[in-house]
Amino acid sequence: MAKKYNICLDIGGTKVLGAIFDEEEKIIYRLKKKTKEGGDSSENVEEVIISVVEEMIKESGIKKKDINAIAAGAPGVINQETGVVLFSPNLPWRDYDIKTPLEKRFGVPFYIGNDVNVGVLGEYKYGAGKGYKNIVGFFVGTGMGGGLILDGKLFTGNQFKAAEYGHMVLNTEGPLCNCGQRGCLEIFSSKKGMSAYIREQAARGRECMLADKIENGVFKSKMLKKSIAANDTVTMEAVDRACHYLAVATGNMINVVSPDLVVYGGGVMEAVGDVFLEKIAAEVDKYCMPSIRTTVELKNAALGDDSILYGALSMINGK
Repeated sequence: MAKKYNICLDIGGTKVLGAIFDEEEKIIYRLKKKTKEGGDSSENVEEVIISVVEEMIKESGIKKKDINAIAAGAPGVINQETGVVLFSPNLPWRDYDIKTPLEKRFGVPFYIGNDVNVGVLGEYKYGAGKGYKNIVGFFVGTGMGGGLILDGKLFTGNQFKAAEYGHMVLNTEGPLCNCGQRGCLEIFSSKKGMSAYIREQAARGRECMLADKIENGVFKSKMLKKSIAANDTVTMEAVDRACHYLAVATGNMINVVSPDLVVYGGGVMEAVGDVFLEKIAAEVDKYCMPSIRTTVELKNAALGDDSILYGALSMINGK
């Protein structure tokens, strides 16, 4: 009997990361392509996704008829039942049906969900969250995403809009966030938030290693790692501020959900997770009830860049 393979995708604002999983749930082939290659229309992003899938099938040597299903995580509000992307902040999709053309092209089922929801699902099934039933996930990257597992199931809320922790208001007089609110977690603790603080300090004449490394509003995570290693003063202020607000948000979520586990993923955590986790853990007790805190563990994500790929696999398997 021929082997069956699953294709999983992490669709971002700048790239599409693809992987082929075999029947043993191991990755046998990977490919990454820039989203910008195809321009910025809905159809062009779709073309990049299709080209990634087709190239992976061709280069890996597997046959098209041996593909079982395709699944993806993408930024934005996504109806997991219909495969319609209602809104995406980093992609040119509004009420866009991505499911139908993909299923028509490849003749197999296609599943899609919010990238961080899918990433937390991946950690729950295959990574740091294995064995836990209630998980709060913070993904710290260019922005700030959240995911929530309640009683062993991904919680997506009304119309798949739940777990937007990045826009939890922590300081009503804080900086203005892109969402229109002031003082959101994202404006303090994401790469965008830390970059804004660094630019502000540089404008005051203060030296900072990262000041001239900010491109399109953010620095690269590997540059943050170098700057932390050098104990750069302004960088450490930005990091301390980011971790303070992550500790406050974590404390709030601990009080609300009483999870078994809080897991931290995303590009920043992959690069400097130990530094962030240590600072968050040192402060979180101030912001939650001791009786609830005692039953909660804090961990870094275990799957790195692959969290979303494994979460997509979970969607296919319905596990």
